[in-house]
Amino acid sequence: MIMRTPKIKRIALITPPYHAGVVEAAGTWLNLGFVYIAGALRDAGYEVDYYDAMSLWHDWPHIQARIMDFAPDVVSTTAFTASIVDATRLLEMAKNINPEVITVLGNVHASFCYDELLLSQKSIDYIVRGEGENTLPALLNCLNAQDNPAKIAGLAFHRDGGVIATPAAPFIKDLDKLNPAWDLVEWPIYSYHPKPGSRLAIVSSARGCLQNCSFCSQQLFWQRTWRPRTAENFVAELEFLNQKYGVNVAMLADEIPTQDKERWERILDLMIARQIKVKLMMETRVDNILRDEKIMDKYQQAGVEHIYVDVEARSQALLDLFNKGTKVEQSKRAIEIINQSDIVSETSFVLGMPEETPESISATIELAKHYNPDMAFFLAIAPWPYADLYPNLKDYVVSHDYRQYNLVEPVVKPINMELSEMENELGRAAQNFYMHKFKNLNLLSAWKQKFMLEVFKILVNNSYLAKQMKSMGHGGASMPPELKQILAQVAKNDKNLSNIAPIP
Repeated sequence: MIMRTPKIKRIALITPPYHAGVVEAAGTWLNLGFVYIAGALRDAGYEVDYYDAMSLWHDWPHIQARIMDFAPDVVSTTAFTASIVDATRLLEMAKNINPEVITVLGNVHASFCYDELLLSQKSIDYIVRGEGENTLPALLNCLNAQDNPAKIAGLAFHRDGGVIATPAAPFIKDLDKLNPAWDLVEWPIYSYHPKPGSRLAIVSSARGCLQNCSFCSQQLFWQRTWRPRTAENFVAELEFLNQKYGVNVAMLADEIPTQDKERWERILDLMIARQIKVKLMMETRVDNILRDEKIMDKYQQAGVEHIYVDVEARSQALLDLFNKGTKVEQSKRAIEIINQSDIVSETSFVLGMPEETPESISATIELAKHYNPDMAFFLAIAPWPYADLYPNLKDYVVSHDYRQYNLVEPVVKPINMELSEMENELGRAAQNFYMHKFKNLNLLSAWKQKFMLEVFKILVNNSYLAKQMKSMGHGGASMPPELKQILAQVAKNDKNLSNIAPIP
């Protein structure tokens, strides 16, 4: 047990500076978990520095200077699997600056791999498993009282050469009572890139996931539970963010915001009645879109502008292996419904399973064209060591460098393909799909044409797909003339188009 005198007062919440060129291409995204935890810590009487080093693109000297300037008693960081290496490096830096500082790590990877981390990384004092809003203040209060942290649920830490993991902490029952520290957010840096000049928030209307996807971490992290905020509380927050901080685009962090149809429709009705000036991006299930076909006009009027649906597989066999609980034909219909509502449709396809071949990838590309989403991404299967699917993949994993587990770099070698071939096929899939998409750009509404042109600029100039996009269709030479003409015509009309979805 670590004794601390004087008492702990100053807490630094720092995101690790990991980048893989995936989400950064689309926008700059705040760390919502830390915004909530910062609020909980302040409510408990602590002084907090919320420092989003990842979004600020700060390097290690910048981070070192910020830590030294704030002089925290505690440094806490967060990590998904691909960022865990940088997260542990950050905590090592904190210990080098001040060996007495207390270090804390949380989020999905640490919640499941705490044994591996604590036994291999002496720079980590405590791991918070699960939600942090109650657990982290409770830990700090316990240390200030010089009490035993083994009394605090939801922790893992070193003791007597081994690891102690306390019982899981109960989930927070009333999410409406949480008090996120929105005032600590450095708002000017957060933007959704296809909308130049936008101000982007990440928000959550509910926590949890009731799905059973075998390759994913969310249903494991949330233990297949789902807890909503009230519609009134959530919409009031969007209104506040718009009026106080100028937020005009918000992405829902929820896996299934539409789980409760009555609550979701209430959210839409409130957005419409209050005329909330925030466009919404969201993810939901295919079957929920099918369920809501008759109220898609409310989606539009409420400002829902972009919907990701979870297709993710080319065949029913793969859908069943992934435990998606949907049918292939349902995916096609859900995307049609979104497109017919003039809402941006997006999906992804997971490639690189052990049985993958160039022929199966080609079939996936053709299926993506058939589904006809506005945006499709072809992702490398990531073998999360805690996922249900991992036993099916472990014999084919060729890299244990977690930094590569980012859905872009393949680390699972198919039986009949080289890893380099798999990487090339991922790029070819994106190139082929977007070549097809942009050839048919004129079939989209005016606002979607403008939106897709902005997406194309990002793909070409600022994404992990830049090389493939620049060489569309000509084996690395140049963009095909017909595609140039289409894009030139759209660009010519640029001033007359808006990349904002119209309100019916």
